[in-house]
Amino acid sequence: MKNKVIGCVTFIGLIVIWILATTFGTIKPIFLPKPMDVIEACVKMFLKENYIHDIAVSVQRVFGGFFAAALFGIPLGLLMSVSEKVCAVFKPLISFIRYMPASAFIPMFIIWFGLGETEKMAVIFYGSFFYLTLMIMDVAKNVDETLIEVSYTLGARKRQVFLKVILRASLPGIMDALRTTFGAAWTYLIVAEIVGASSGLGYAIQSASRFLKTEKMFVGIITIGILGLISDKLFALIYKKSFGYLNKGGV
Repeated sequence: MKNKVIGCVTFIGLIVIWILATTFGTIKPIFLPKPMDVIEACVKMFLKENYIHDIAVSVQRVFGGFFAAALFGIPLGLLMSVSEKVCAVFKPLISFIRYMPASAFIPMFIIWFGLGETEKMAVIFYGSFFYLTLMIMDVAKNVDETLIEVSYTLGARKRQVFLKVILRASLPGIMDALRTTFGAAWTYLIVAEIVGASSGLGYAIQSASRFLKTEKMFVGIITIGILGLISDKLFALIYKKSFGYLNKGGV
């Protein structure tokens, strides 16, 4: 409870500083708009500029790209954790590619996929897949060796050990990895929508920057932060509902 209060006080304090700086300071609105200007711009964008459509489009792109990354990353990460050969083939390649910035591949994605939704989801997929795969691999590799050894001692086969021991023991860690990587996926949204987009939060921010509408840029940035926070809380709720026993001394 104390931590929540401290968090709320921190947010309130930041807003107060923002109000004081823009009201009594010498900061020009082009550099830092007033909170009321941001609120007015937000209302206008929702009522007159179909902002809800931009939000829906961006959410769809983030979920689409991240779902594809999870669909391929989770099985590959698990296979890498139990097979030395699979790990030897993919780990060096993934470890190498993950350091290449997604923005550098945008021209290639445009050539490969065009300027449609696939290209934008590909950017988010690229930004999420490699880190998620390695995180899943580490989670599965850190399963207690005692559980595995006892399973083999009791006559379990490799397939049974994988499905009933390694996979089940890895589920909480997999959920944590998904939660962390999904948060990172939001940071690639602007990169995905920076070229060839006609809608979305990134497009709204880019359009506002062309006309120096800083208040609208703040609306877009804050919206992404709120959406990211909501998704993080949803993952935390799913984790609590699914693995709440871990915090209660359960097995």
